[in-house]
Amino acid sequence: MRNDPGAPGSEQGNQPHRNGVDGSSQGRLPGSGHAQGDGVLAAIFTPTANLLVRAALLGLLGVAIALGLLVWGIPWSGYNTEVGMAQTQPVPFSHKHHVSGLGLDCRYCHTSVETSANAGIPPVETCMTCHSQIWTNAAMLEPVRRAFTDGAPLRWNRVNYLPDYVYFNHSIHVAKGVACTTCHGPVGDMPLMWRGRSLYMSWCLDCHRNPAPNLRPREAVFSTDWKPSGGTPSGEALLRAYHVHPATLSDCSVCHR
Repeated sequence: MRNDPGAPGSEQGNQPHRNGVDGSSQGRLPGSGHAQGDGVLAAIFTPTANLLVRAALLGLLGVAIALGLLVWGIPWSGYNTEVGMAQTQPVPFSHKHHVSGLGLDCRYCHTSVETSANAGIPPVETCMTCHSQIWTNAAMLEPVRRAFTDGAPLRWNRVNYLPDYVYFNHSIHVAKGVACTTCHGPVGDMPLMWRGRSLYMSWCLDCHRNPAPNLRPREAVFSTDWKPSGGTPSGEALLRAYHVHPATLSDCSVCHR
């Protein structure tokens, strides 16, 4: 009986077809299990190329994260807020010497702090009240003497400032028991004046929403080394005594008029 070439078990039937469609070796690269098209792609995109692409993507992700951190962090850095950075002045005036050392009251120089939005910068006549009698020939005070003789003011470099669209009133804060050091930092320890707080909107709002911890008796507002004692009224008691209402202190119109 003649074997059917296509029958199962026949010699020809057991041999794979060679038309390249049924999984035969025809159309495949020698020594590989991949089709010719796959072999070409594999030759172009090697495992090393895949590694380099992944490394580049990770690098781009790292750069994006770093830029995001910079955008978020720089506004809060000391370099931007200038907190703790002493400003160069025409005269190296020391609050540490005059306030903590000699005991001068803040109001001796900042005369309008209790009655005006602006605390005021002392004229050279205030300086010469003392320095016409002491340290009369000190070289560092020459700008003061020259300004007094010429009738011209000293040009101090501003340390604490707010944007023009922000309304701030010193007198109302002083009247409500907010101390100088609350906003200006430890002034009595500053040989040269620097910014003690960022004065950012978020910093102001933290106090406006919860002012009680920052209040003290009015008679202690100008003290740079005041500490509460057992008999000091609580912040909540001072809120009531000074008629401070936190519910309205965060209204936009309080600071933006």
